[in-house]
Amino acid sequence: MSMVYTEDDRMLADTAEEFLSSKSPVAAQRALRDNKSVTGYDPLIWQQMSELGWTAITFPEELGGLAFGYKGLGAVFESMGKHLTASPMLSSVVLSGTVLQHLANQQQLTWLDGVISGEQRLALAIDEQARHNPSAINCTAVANSNGYTLSGEKAIVIDGVSPDAWLVAAQYDGAVNLFIVPSNADVSVTATTLIDSRNYASLSFNNLQLTADARLGQSVDSAESAKALDFALDLGRLCLSCELLGAAKALFAMTIEYLKTREQFGVKIGTFQALQHRAARCFVELELAQSCVMSALSTADTDAENLALSVSLAKWKLSKVADLITSEAIQMHGGIAVTDELDIGLYLKRIRVAQMLLGDADFHQARYMALKG
Repeated sequence: MSMVYTEDDRMLADTAEEFLSSKSPVAAQRALRDNKSVTGYDPLIWQQMSELGWTAITFPEELGGLAFGYKGLGAVFESMGKHLTASPMLSSVVLSGTVLQHLANQQQLTWLDGVISGEQRLALAIDEQARHNPSAINCTAVANSNGYTLSGEKAIVIDGVSPDAWLVAAQYDGAVNLFIVPSNADVSVTATTLIDSRNYASLSFNNLQLTADARLGQSVDSAESAKALDFALDLGRLCLSCELLGAAKALFAMTIEYLKTREQFGVKIGTFQALQHRAARCFVELELAQSCVMSALSTADTDAENLALSVSLAKWKLSKVADLITSEAIQMHGGIAVTDELDIGLYLKRIRVAQMLLGDADFHQARYMALKG
């Protein structure tokens, strides 16, 4: 198992860093927030990301992808976390794209073509309450003479406002299945405002009529369908861990720079031994977190069957480390840290939401213990 980026991964990481630092700096995310962007991202930046091939990184060549591997994808998400870049990469490419890759039939693969090209945006609707719990699915689908009738509600749908379609998890025939719901369907959509000012929605389906080809995974049994969904969710959790790592590193770098420049009692506060010890602890914890992420990325590339354990460890560790880094950044900066003048607040808000999405630290600690038996 390789715990470092390959040369190709490093080149992709450098490209992502160069592009995002010039085209999508933190100031751009601040502008999206202030302008109350409906989609929560810049369509032009998203188009350029697609042209760079980021939407095709992990998909096999026979489906139009680059077959690059998950380490490369992780490098991109780490850079996105560093610059607080908002995009549909997680919702459309990682979550929805992975589900389509494993469950779509030939006709449904046209949706995947749109995802890989970046021309279409999909959103996965799975949770039905504020806290992530993929095992608690009460939304139902019932077969009828024309297809299916879908009823129920979904909450905290990432990029759930104005996608081209939703992939909705619902109980059907005694198991959780996924259904493609196009954006022109009669769905009640309510935008949900979270503290990171990105695109989230609640969905309501009231006896929604779907066609017979709406259900994904019709050619596989329910166990294979559930396995594909779990794999997609784990990849999403891993990408969120990479994003948390990038954000925590950026926040730590900002704090170190402040310690080097801020003077108190006529000396730089970075010379105070107590602050040096606290900064050293942050550095060590970040290195440990990086190792957890790299281990999970390597597992995704080489041993996907055992991905769940390493992903839950990574998401738990990054959530805990992000708590430490944000707390120390605020305390070491002092009162100015809680003003909108500094970017610290923007990082804090995004980190808090990313910690919660697809399972918080408590969720993954319990899951890890269950997987270990």
